[in-house]
Amino acid sequence: MNFSKADFKSNMVHGIVLLACIYSTCLVLVQRVEAADPDPLVDFSPNATTPVFRNIFVNGDVSIGSGGVRAALDIGRFPGLTSEGLTVVQFKMVPCGENLPHTHPRATELLSLISGGPLQAGFVDTTGNAQIHILYPGDLIVFPRGLLHFELNVGTETAFYVSALNSQNPGTLDAAGAVLQLPERAAAVAFNQDIKTVAALKSQRSYNEPPTLEAAKPGVCVPGQLISTTV
Repeated sequence: MNFSKADFKSNMVHGIVLLACIYSTCLVLVQRVEAADPDPLVDFSPNATTPVFRNIFVNGDVSIGSGGVRAALDIGRFPGLTSEGLTVVQFKMVPCGENLPHTHPRATELLSLISGGPLQAGFVDTTGNAQIHILYPGDLIVFPRGLLHFELNVGTETAFYVSALNSQNPGTLDAAGAVLQLPERAAAVAFNQDIKTVAALKSQRSYNEPPTLEAAKPGVCVPGQLISTTV
């Protein structure tokens, strides 16, 4: 079979396009792998003596705020999590307590309300669309990786809930606190306020580290009232 120069050039172009597609696909796959926790190299961490962690509200990374108690794990306190690609946080949130709006840059979160509440919870996606819902015991909600989210106890009972995150080090970025770490002029533009107003906010609101549950100011939230997705 004879091939003309045109056929040869056409086949070469198709080959180049095919190689480019294969390279692009491989690059995306590599980036996705690098973005996640690495796969475990052992069945169970040799640094761990037990797969059981006792009493997280006593022995975990506990922070106590006006809005309740937050208890988290890390590989320092629980070596059994090492290279497993997950961690857990448990909460006991008082009525009108809030887990302030925040993001987890390295993890998706799955929250399960065990008892109490109900919770108003949700996230905002990259198009500015807000997904806000009321959760009752037995309900779950997913917060996609990196998206701004929050939980507020709008009920009359302490809410006990558990969050699982698919990274042993998900990170937590306090949204409002982070903006207020910017120069006052930049923050003023972001909030559409004057610099004096932003300076006053900065004096009243420090960065929330370690992450702590906070209670609403009087009049902002009344337990058991306005159980809604819009307020």
